[in-house]
Amino acid sequence: MMLSPERLALPDYEYLAQRHVLTYMEDAVCQLLENKEDVSQYGIARFFTEYFNSVCQGTHILFREFSFIQATPHNRASFLRAFWKCFRTVGKNGDLLTMKEYHCLLQLLCPDFPLELTQKAARIVLMDDAMDCLMSFSDFLLAFQIQFYYSEFLESVAAIYQDLLSGKNPNTVIVPTSSSGQHRQRPALGEASMLEGVEASLFYQRLESLCDRHKYSCPPPALVKEVLSNVQRLTFYGFLVALSKHRGISQALGALPDKGDLMHDPAMDEELDRLLLPSGLLSSFRLAQIPDLANSISASPEASCLPSRTPHRAGFSWRPLHHARKVDAESDGSTEETDESEI
Repeated sequence: MMLSPERLALPDYEYLAQRHVLTYMEDAVCQLLENKEDVSQYGIARFFTEYFNSVCQGTHILFREFSFIQATPHNRASFLRAFWKCFRTVGKNGDLLTMKEYHCLLQLLCPDFPLELTQKAARIVLMDDAMDCLMSFSDFLLAFQIQFYYSEFLESVAAIYQDLLSGKNPNTVIVPTSSSGQHRQRPALGEASMLEGVEASLFYQRLESLCDRHKYSCPPPALVKEVLSNVQRLTFYGFLVALSKHRGISQALGALPDKGDLMHDPAMDEELDRLLLPSGLLSSFRLAQIPDLANSISASPEASCLPSRTPHRAGFSWRPLHHARKVDAESDGSTEETDESEI
């Protein structure tokens, strides 16, 4: 077996920590204990095989709690890819949605996804417009990618920007002993003073050391420098817009294709067309046969109106595949009978 140069250059414990192997081992053991009666029928080895296959495929994050979705860079990239694949039909159809509607789509994949993150992503797109304005899928997705994947880094960037903004204003008085006084004196990110901007070169000097501290959760420093070298002054949201539109940063993150290819996935289109029912809805049972959308939901307009289901503990099927499909089919049938009787 060939080992990568990165693997050969790092001690074992550093490599395992960098890949967050312990996080996945702990999660796998927790799920094993929760489902030990069912797992005992098929064997522990098969359980771990299916679990780590789902991690590799990126389906392990479906319907999981937010704390798990954001736990590792791989989880975040997998969630971004799943969101794109599930709902890119919105973009293909040319539909424009509001921030709240995009948040509903996110909650279909992660029921406890925080509204604050969706609002921050929408603010990158809308800037000074009202938060109920419509956005295209590609604009929101690229902004959401930056805000979600680099959320901790951007929080630190916002603090640096505020410090620079306050420092250039001699009339700003900051009282260290009063946090409420600080909040009254220092401009908030959405206020008019935020539009004044800061000097790009000074801003980069502060960000350079920040990138060193956030080694695994920030855009490549060379690309950040490239973004800031094109302007003399910029605002915080201007910086975020530049990051979201930078092709190199999106490629370095590796979760999504280029903007021009966001709506193109011929293999998936062909499979969806084959599974499309006369009513215009996708069969949830047959949809589960698509690896990239396993246990997922369709992107039809009707789906956004459905209440979110109680999330499963795992985004992968720990039962043997043929058994899981049989159970799902029986479950779907009983649900339809219940719905018909209620009607």
